[in-house]
Amino acid sequence: MRKFQGDTLLVATHNAGKLEEIAALLKPFGVQIVGAAEKGLSEPDETETTFVGNARIKAHAATRATGLPVLSDDSGIEIDALGNAPGVFTADWAETESGRDFVMAMTNTHKKLMATGAEPPWKARFCCTLVLAWPDGHDEVYPGNVAGQIIWPMRGSQGHGYDPIFMPDGYDITFGEMDRWEKNRISHRADAFAKLVAGSFA
Repeated sequence: MRKFQGDTLLVATHNAGKLEEIAALLKPFGVQIVGAAEKGLSEPDETETTFVGNARIKAHAATRATGLPVLSDDSGIEIDALGNAPGVFTADWAETESGRDFVMAMTNTHKKLMATGAEPPWKARFCCTLVLAWPDGHDEVYPGNVAGQIIWPMRGSQGHGYDPIFMPDGYDITFGEMDRWEKNRISHRADAFAKLVAGSFA
């Protein structure tokens, strides 16, 4: 594992909330975090069919453009009965002409599950793959996930995305019903970040 030695890390996201979350996680290591918007970077087309493939596209495009080490992520939900769909297309299933509609996406996901004839429990997992890339082309990959099942109807108004229909293993509430600090402690992103810290920062 290559260790991160610099003092500035570019995070390849335009999401202010995600940037803030990552900055807080890496604060103990004295790393200055900058975002893609701050550097005027556009978002590259995500043309791969895996989380690691799309995370690599984002990380390497940003490190080539800036000469800085870059952290990127790609995440989504995989549902066994749907052949691991939506996977990398998780956000795409929510796209409409007026923005993302996750209630529509969750409703359509349930319809697709019903159409398969598969019986509950509908096993699923949230996945997050982090890629830490350097200007010389080297990268380190840190995948994380949290296993659970899809439930219906939707429950809870916390979180975002597919959280109201995902119940993690060992719990009787959905991510949508869970306190965000509890969710952040057990989430797919937390799993990936623990591996990142152990591999490249500790």
